Amino acid sequence: MTARRSRHRSAAYAALALGLAGSLALTGCNSHSSKKSKKSSSSSSKSKKRKIIGGGAAAASRRVPDCYPSTYKLTFSQQTGPKSHVAVKFKNSTSRDCKLYNAPLLRFNNAKAPLPLSQGTPGHLDGTRITVPAHGYAYAVIPTNTAATKGTEQKSVAVDFMGISASSVTHGPATVNFAEKRLHISVGKSKVTNWSSSIHGAQLAAGVGK
Repeated sequence: MTARRSRHRSAAYAALALGLAGSLALTGCNSHSSKKSKKSSSSSSKSKKRKIIGGGAAAASRRVPDCYPSTYKLTFSQQTGPKSHVAVKFKNSTSRDCKLYNAPLLRFNNAKAPLPLSQGTPGHLDGTRITVPAHGYAYAVIPTNTAATKGTEQKSVAVDFMGISASSVTHGPATVNFAEKRLHISVGKSKVTNWSSSIHGAQLAAGVGK
């Protein structure tokens, strides 16, 4: 009886040991699986955040407002010499970027028609656009290097800002009185360039660049 009891006890202990080993193995697997699940969830969350941030930046870039003309944002100056020209400068005095389309529409001395565009009539698909950074500048140039283009001295100019096509105007007009500002601006049968981010670029487009 003693030998039998001893064998029974040994068998029982062996079965108990196997049960504990199996339980520990399952616990380890479950823990490993849980860690994998947490990592996967964290990675998915980060990916979603990146998509949201990226989409927000793209939406913000599409919401750049149009630039507004005003007498304190627009300045005119005349350069003399063989490459004589009138420079039109726009200042974005806000703390936010704004956009300009094509060229400024300039009506000197209350003219019915604006000055022609040197780079053609923009259509709905080929209109140019530049973004003027906050507190930045944009330029357009009117060549006046011949007697016909220089013409006579002007008293004032009404400025409209174009939209993407020739038939659309976003904002304006802003009227600049040259006499009040003590400016001597002479313009004749000339044309105006598209807006440019630099005065040098506008001068090259007008054919008066150095």
